[in-house]
Order: sequence, then C-alpha cells, then structure tokens
Amino acid sequence: MMGLLINDREQREIEYVIKRELEELLMDLEDPRIDHTVKQAMVDRYHVLFQLFQRVASEQECLKYLLKKTYDE
Repeated sequence: MMGLLINDREQREIEYVIKRELEELLMDLEDPRIDHTVKQAMVDRYHVLFQLFQRVASEQECLKYLLKKTYDE
C-alpha cells in the first residue's frame, strides 16, 4: 500500500487525465472493427483506470464512466 499526498489542483488534473482516458476507452470499445482480444485488454486497462478514478472523483462523476456489462466479462 502506498500513500499519495496531493493538493486540490493536482487532484483535479489527475481526475481530468483519467476521465479523458476512460472516455477514449469507452468510445473504442463501441468500435466493431476492434478485435475481441484487443477489447479484452482495453477492458483490463479500464478497470485499473477506473479504480484510480474512484479514489479522486466523486461518486456522481464515477457513475458517468461505468462500463456496460456487455464488455465486462
């Protein structure tokens, strides 16, 4: 377990960066041209990023970036 001491500005920046990455992943998961194996790797990355996002964002913000059940297998 590691700790991280950040100020409000840094928290907002981390939140912003993770949100952009989550949005991109969610958009790419909708793309039918992407292979299932690649999508599974993207889902794994999504889970790591979402766990980080939950630590810095409010519950309301987290709800906006929930993964559809169809990809979470």
